Amino acid sequence: MTNTQREERPERPAESDGTAHLFRALGRQLKFLRERAGLSQKELAALVHCGEDLVSAIERGVRTPQVDFLALADRALDTGGFLSVAAEEVREALTRSRARHPGWFRDYARTEAEAVAVHEYNNQVIPGLLQTEEYARAVFTQRRPLLDEQTIETRVADRMARQQIFERWPAPTLSFLLEEAALQRPIGGRAVHRAQLQRLLTVGRMRTVELQVMTIDRSEHPSLDSSFTLITPKGRQEAAYTETYGYARLITDPAEVRIFAERFGIMRAQALSPRETLALIEKMLGEQ
Repeated sequence: MTNTQREERPERPAESDGTAHLFRALGRQLKFLRERAGLSQKELAALVHCGEDLVSAIERGVRTPQVDFLALADRALDTGGFLSVAAEEVREALTRSRARHPGWFRDYARTEAEAVAVHEYNNQVIPGLLQTEEYARAVFTQRRPLLDEQTIETRVADRMARQQIFERWPAPTLSFLLEEAALQRPIGGRAVHRAQLQRLLTVGRMRTVELQVMTIDRSEHPSLDSSFTLITPKGRQEAAYTETYGYARLITDPAEVRIFAERFGIMRAQALSPRETLALIEKMLGEQ
């Protein structure tokens, strides 16, 4: 008999107040208007200055459209404000979305949503903020003990919702430092892995993001024990966040935070530059 686990978590606001239906309806309307205008998802993405995957996710109702996105889409599709009328409902849903995550992660998710700076180091998998939907689904599907299907889909949707941090303006300072092994591990299979590498290229080319890789040929390394994130909440001092087997720790003691900041700074100096990192990912895609 398969051992599956259902996470204990509050009901999502989208499930309890019907906002999920709002976003699915907005997604269908966006798709209808885009197709009526004779545009592909890629063409609309170029007009509203976002990625094609974001347009796709919004049309499928798995990403909450930002108010700015609705305004740009209105102009691009010449709808006369048809989409923007939902702006207030969208703002309310974005506020409530902070309660969607499991209890042990909720405080961090709330902090991340308003942070002015996030610097993340990961040594096992691609960070959640950079994951594609299918990659995230593969991560949660492979987890042990097994999660049930509803929990998997809920966790995937919540992870995708966190990625709205890339759409904020003014943009927070965002940098990601990944071990080369995380890029090489084909989680989800070849097609999912390839799409994930392409996603890294897309995000890495954003002018608001710095993406670097620590290659496996480095003979020195100041942080071999675990992944961590340095985060600066709005109006507060920088903190560090670590997570091991579901046990989260948000560190605010300045002396401890300094240790993580020092490690991150040294690793950035040892890693490939952002330009070299993009070249490495392009090479990996060419070799597949």
